[in-house]
Amino acid sequence: MRSTFLAISSAGPNRDFSKGTREQPFWDEHAAFIDKLVDDGFILMGGPLVDEGGSLLIVDAENENEVREKLKNDPWTEHGILRLESVKRWEIFIDQRK
Repeated sequence: MRSTFLAISSAGPNRDFSKGTREQPFWDEHAAFIDKLVDDGFILMGGPLVDEGGSLLIVDAENENEVREKLKNDPWTEHGILRLESVKRWEIFIDQRK
């Protein structure tokens, strides 16, 4: 059974805080990687944690291992721009979009 998970990342050691999100190294590669996961229906929502240099993704997965496996090849993870800190299963009670 699929569940909703939160994937929370912090700024990695190579995050340049003097630059914006889209100005980070490997932005194009990261964006293409994320766009593919969105197209596959894995990522439902996401974006940067602006003041921290990290990110939050809301994903649809079987389990925590699937989340970690799918995100491990993100170019920003591979190059130290982001570091995946935690994966938490999330049960949505309130959703004003519906």
